[in-house]
Amino acid sequence: MARPPGLSVRVRLTLSYAGFLMIAGVLLLAASWVYLMRDAPLRTLVPDFSNLPLALNPRNRGPAVFGPVAAAMLLFLLVFGLVGGWILAGRMLAPLTRITDATRKAATGSLAHRIELEGRNDEFRELADAFDRMLERLEAHVAEQQRFAANASHELRTPLAVSQILLDVARSDPDHDTDRLVERLHAVNLRAIDLTEALILFSRAGQRSFARERVDLSLLAEEAAESLLPLAEERGRTIETSGDVAAAVGSHPLLLQLTTNLVHNAIVHNLPDDGTVWITTGAHDGAVTLTVENTGAPLSPRQVSTLTEPFQRGVDRVRGDHEGAGLGLAIVTSIAQAHDGTLTLTPRDTGGLRVTVRLPAAPPDAG
Repeated sequence: MARPPGLSVRVRLTLSYAGFLMIAGVLLLAASWVYLMRDAPLRTLVPDFSNLPLALNPRNRGPAVFGPVAAAMLLFLLVFGLVGGWILAGRMLAPLTRITDATRKAATGSLAHRIELEGRNDEFRELADAFDRMLERLEAHVAEQQRFAANASHELRTPLAVSQILLDVARSDPDHDTDRLVERLHAVNLRAIDLTEALILFSRAGQRSFARERVDLSLLAEEAAESLLPLAEERGRTIETSGDVAAAVGSHPLLLQLTTNLVHNAIVHNLPDDGTVWITTGAHDGAVTLTVENTGAPLSPRQVSTLTEPFQRGVDRVRGDHEGAGLGLAIVTSIAQAHDGTLTLTPRDTGGLRVTVRLPAAPPDAG
């Protein structure tokens, strides 16, 4: 936005300091002048600068000497106020100059620098610290987006490259098995579609562009368990649901996707035989919780800390029919954050993982 040129803040502060000093000096000297000349004729109230040399004589103490001396003092105060105000304003605005320089660097795309303003806490240092925290979050967000874009490109390129290879092999082999080729292309295409839909869901959750309604997490847990029961039975897993009514406000499809992803991961990443998945809901302290636990291999805290990264597929994960796109927990995290909630992952002492989603509870009058 174009703005007309104006005085800098330093000049305005300098004029403000000098003006305040002059006003205070005028009032003080005027009061003294009126007091000294209270019995003198009116014409003597106007100072005569020709009497200024008389001030050098120590025996001259009358009002005729005070007038020009007062005027000279005001002139001195004006010069002193301008010079001192300029220096003082420069020292006071030095932190603002550093913040401005850091802002210009950030505008060019450089997010690695920090202001790190030293000294005691004041308004400028609070602003500098807030700006440093903003730069830190922006740098982390940009790095995360770059990793996500690189991983998404790699994941999307894989099924396309596989399809190209299958078609090249079929073209070079006139006696190829057409049915087998179509089946393999169909599987590769389904994987690409699943990945694309996961990316769309991930973006939608991050933008918070959804309608909100009252949602009971206990009903979502039962719905997710029922829909994934065939997969659990196929892999020899047992699903157990329990808990109380846990009403939140949010998107029913997104929260159902969150619950389904958690239960799906708990089923897939489990013991080879006789694995168990526990789904629990609850409400307390103004919040509702959804907890999904499973048996499985022991996990270290370092391994658990990477599971919510996009395209992370867990430990010893092999590609299979239910592998997914590697966005399961990343989507869960995005949905939870879009609902002002939190996601906590904790390794179980006996093996497996405990995942807890905590969301704000719906008010009693929410429709």
